[in-house]
Amino acid sequence: MADIADITDVAQLPFNGGVLPVVVQDESGQVIGLHYTTEGTLRESLSTRRAVYWSRSRNERWAKGDTSGDTQDLKAAYYDCDGDALLFVVKQNGKGNCHTGNFSCFFRDLPD
Repeated sequence: MADIADITDVAQLPFNGGVLPVVVQDESGQVIGLHYTTEGTLRESLSTRRAVYWSRSRNERWAKGDTSGDTQDLKAAYYDCDGDALLFVVKQNGKGNCHTGNFSCFFRDLPD
């Protein structure tokens, strides 16, 4: 594999088990989700500028908003220093990212 600093194509990212985790952040900086992507869904996201993920539970492609209407416009995409995680900065359209109706999937506090 190429040195992570020399990545010129998404195929060079280390898709463990065929997927990479994607931290999703809205334009304000709030983390709103953690999803997964495959090489194919990542390429689709980058080309269409709409967030497309891989559903591990359903084992299928999942374009955010296909059923809910709450789409995500991809504003920027980054990979971390090890190349084993991604960050999507999105414009969240509609009610939010979470299937529960919350804006962020991270709305529950851990007990002490």
